[in-house]
This record gives sequence, structure tokens and C-alpha cells, in this order.
Amino acid sequence: MTPVELSRTVLHAVRRAVDAGELSVAVPTRTVVAPPGPGGCGDYATSIALQLARPAGQPPLKVAEVLRPHLLGADGITDVVLTGPGFLNISIDRAASGVGLVGEILRRGERYGYADGPDGRVVQLHCPYDLRAVVVADAAARLLRSQGALVRVTAEGFEDAWTSVLGVAVDAVGPAPAELPVNVRPVPAPESADPMSLGRDAGRWALLHPAAHDRPRAGDQHLVQRESNPLFRVRYAHARARAATRHAADLGFTADPGPVTVTGSDTGTPTGTATVTAPLTDVAPELLAALADHPRVLAAAADHRAPDRLARHLVTVADAALPFLPTVLPRGGEKPSAAHRARLALAEAVGAVLAGGLALLGIDAPDHL
Repeated sequence: MTPVELSRTVLHAVRRAVDAGELSVAVPTRTVVAPPGPGGCGDYATSIALQLARPAGQPPLKVAEVLRPHLLGADGITDVVLTGPGFLNISIDRAASGVGLVGEILRRGERYGYADGPDGRVVQLHCPYDLRAVVVADAAARLLRSQGALVRVTAEGFEDAWTSVLGVAVDAVGPAPAELPVNVRPVPAPESADPMSLGRDAGRWALLHPAAHDRPRAGDQHLVQRESNPLFRVRYAHARARAATRHAADLGFTADPGPVTVTGSDTGTPTGTATVTAPLTDVAPELLAALADHPRVLAAAADHRAPDRLARHLVTVADAALPFLPTVLPRGGEKPSAAHRARLALAEAVGAVLAGGLALLGIDAPDHL
């Protein structure tokens, strides 16, 4: 079960409780599941009971107790534990969840984490006459549209060169009415900095990667092809994932999500002395967790108009993927097996998430680097 599927399952549990007369609330259109916080347990947690407590006229813990049996009856959920004021901590079938997550990403491709359709929101972003503000508004608009919102971006001033060099655009330019104050105002780049001299990709990254309250640096460090450069690591991980697909095709096999057969050094035993079939969540737990968190990150980055959250998340995905990617293809005299096809599927999922995330930031994801 993927986080997206689990979110739907939580909403279905609310619907069943309402239909059974156990709760008298309007069923939310969406909810978020995330890794448990301090004091939590299991694989994911949701605060849906706290969200529904006031309209239900019941304490959050009572709402959680009502929802728990409806969640326990769902396929793929192995346990539900209540903690704190009413958090639902959910444990899932980890073997099935890893395979399901990779399959979901491959099915959705670069649109993994997007909303299923328009959600009725209309958002107006208005920024000052400032390059960084316009770039942040442009990326925030992309994120909001990915989550189903209709977005209009306006600026108090704009230069045509910003479009030709950094690929930003606005719907209108000029002072806004009094009822529409500036609502996108990150700390500007230093006057001595020239993000446009870096080109579109590095220039946008330099302005988007820092949090809005941090002053960006626009030096050549964004251009170096080294591990010290986060943008390079993200694009390098993407290129390695795409290369794995090309090389696998040369060897005559394709991706197929599934468990992985682990032998030798991967199991902590001498090579060849042990062979076990392990779920992907055991082979690459940090990578699977980062990929599973992608929809939540997109939603949070959109809600908070904070593309820096997505940029930092892509670095997390890349850093978790880079140690894994060299294990994808057969080594030496090995022949392609089901384990290699499963690893290739995970690599292709990495490529899809990184490409899709970079696209939302307006940055190219080259297949060769």
C-alpha cells in the first residue's frame, strides 16, 4: 500500500463510519499520512481524528477509536495504534508496500504525487518587482497546479530577460488592488549576485533551494560537477537511473517490481553462503521512505508556497539512491534475474521522481551527464 492509497483508505474509513451513523461529519476531500512523530509507532500516522473532532462534537481520541476498526479491516493494514490526543499510527504489510509503491510510481511516472484532478481552489500569487520572488512564485504556481489548484501569478514589476534566461512568466504586471497584498516575498538575492549568469537550471536552483527566509548564494558552486553541489547530485542520480534502463535493455531485461533476492555481502555473511528473498523495504529502506514521502512533500510545498521543501527533498532522494544504483545491474558473470528486474524497477522509480520534481522547479533533468 502506497501513501496515496493509504490516504484514500483513511478517507474510506471515515466514509464507512459516517454511513454507519458512528460519526456525523462531512467527509474531507483529502488527508495526509506521514511518518510517525515522537511517541508514535508503525509506518505512518494520521491526524484525521483531530481534524474531525470539532465538527463531530467528540474528543479526538473518541473519533480515533471509532475509525480504528474500519482501518483494521482494510487490505494491507496489519495494525492500528492510538497515541497522544488521537493520532492513528498505522502499520502496513511492508513486503507488499514496497512493491506497490514502486508499481504506483512507474504507473504515474513523473506525475507521481499529483492530485487526481482539479480541487476547486483558485489561488492568486502576487510578488514584488524582484527576480527571486518571481522565480519562487513561478515554482509555487507549478506545485499548486500539480495539487489541483487554479493559479494566477502577478508581479509589481517584471523584465523580459527573466523569461528568456530563467524561463519564468507571470499572468499580469503592475500594482495590485489593495485587497491583494504581496503574498510571495522571499529574502532577495544580494545585489552583488547575478543568478542569470548561471543559466536557467543553476540559476533557478540557486534561488529556489534556500528557504524563503534565507539569503541565496548565486556563485559558481552551483555549476561544479562535484558531490559538494546538491544540484549535481540530484541530476547525477537521475542520469544514473536512466543509464540503468539503457544498459538493462542492452542485456535483454526490463523492470518488474518485486522482492529482491539478497546474497553474500548484502546479508552480512560471506559471499555465497546465504540467499534470502527480502522485501525492497529491507534492501533500500531510506530510499523507499523518501520515495513514499514524495506526495506529502509536494502537497506541503504547495500549501506553504515553499518550493525549497521540494528541492531539499530531491536531494534526500538522490543521496539515498546513489549508493543503491550501482547494485542494479548484474555483475561479472551474473545473468539477469527477478532480483535485477526488481532493482531496475526501483531505479526507474527514482528517475521518475527526480525528473518530475525537477520539472516542477522548472529545471531540466538530463538523461546523460
